[in-house]
Amino acid sequence: MQLGLVGLGKMGGNMNIRLRQGGHDMIVYNRSIEPVEAAVRVGSVASTGLADMVSKMAAPRAIWLMLPAGDPTENAIHELMDLMSPGDIIIDGGNSNYHDTQRRADMVKTRGLHFVDVGTSGGIWGVTEGYAMMIGGEKEAVERLRPIFETLAPAPDKGWGHMGPSGAGHFVKMVHNGIEYGMMQAYAEGFEIMAKKTDLQLDVAQIAELWRYGSVVRSWLLDLSARALNDNPTLDGIAPFVPDSGEGRWTVQESIDLDVPAPVITLSLMMRFVSRQTDSFAAKLLSAMRNQFGGHAIKKQE
Repeated sequence: MQLGLVGLGKMGGNMNIRLRQGGHDMIVYNRSIEPVEAAVRVGSVASTGLADMVSKMAAPRAIWLMLPAGDPTENAIHELMDLMSPGDIIIDGGNSNYHDTQRRADMVKTRGLHFVDVGTSGGIWGVTEGYAMMIGGEKEAVERLRPIFETLAPAPDKGWGHMGPSGAGHFVKMVHNGIEYGMMQAYAEGFEIMAKKTDLQLDVAQIAELWRYGSVVRSWLLDLSARALNDNPTLDGIAPFVPDSGEGRWTVQESIDLDVPAPVITLSLMMRFVSRQTDSFAAKLLSAMRNQFGGHAIKKQE
């Protein structure tokens, strides 16, 4: 099956490789040329822009966007709407907000186009392990793309599924990432407790490796933690700064809107915010209050 792929970042580039290995004809475009050249080396066809990509594809077309959420995805969709033909499919495989996805699906439908949202998980390991794909959109369009999903997934019948109407795929991926925040935070806290128990001289890398087998807390995140700790047991040179890409915030907002308590996910998001504060006004005020009511000493800033 022929597929256009826009955006060859780490995940997009690896997806291109896996699809080429699966025998799919790939037309690719990326703003910077180096990833395009890498894709050409594995047999993909380069394009110089969206118009060039569309011109090189036979109808009905399917073009998969792997772009950052927000304006980059929005702008690409608007451009494709003017280039593509009725019956063509636009696929958003990025981490878009599901509200945007629902709006975009209605928008492209006015042009006779189909819109499929694919929440995609797997990171840089998907090229060998396969990707988990949570898919939203019209059933007919999803079925047309089945060969693509079966190639990208860990197995043709595992790791992908049609979640429901437009927006459902991105909604499920949003919650998936919210859960991921909580799991990562729990591992991080547990290993810090063990690392701080210096009198026991615990080998946290050894513990992570042990827990990978038979333990009820084993997971792929633990596998990756074990790998990181084996490479760098004291995590030297790594700044305690943790970004968030949006899905955790959206999950917390949905929990509020739906009156669903989600304290673990919420606090894990807050801890990411804490990691970015090199000069916390709130912490300073807490120290000042303790001094005011109890005469507790204030540690001076160096």
